Amino acid sequence: MDKKKENAKKQIPLRLSSSLYDELAAWAEDDFRSVNGQIEYLLTECVRKRRRSKNQSKTP
Repeated sequence: MDKKKENAKKQIPLRLSSSLYDELAAWAEDDFRSVNGQIEYLLTECVRKRRRSKNQSKTP
């Protein structure tokens, strides 16, 4: 696969409640990230954990 295409980012609309956005914004500030960066970081971590748990459940 082409490296540029692999690293390209998809843009998606995301609707959040005001309270959730405020929580994410505060957390992002604590971690020195943008809100978008924080959401991407959290989603990436969730996917990694899911992959690990799937791989562990497959090994006998």
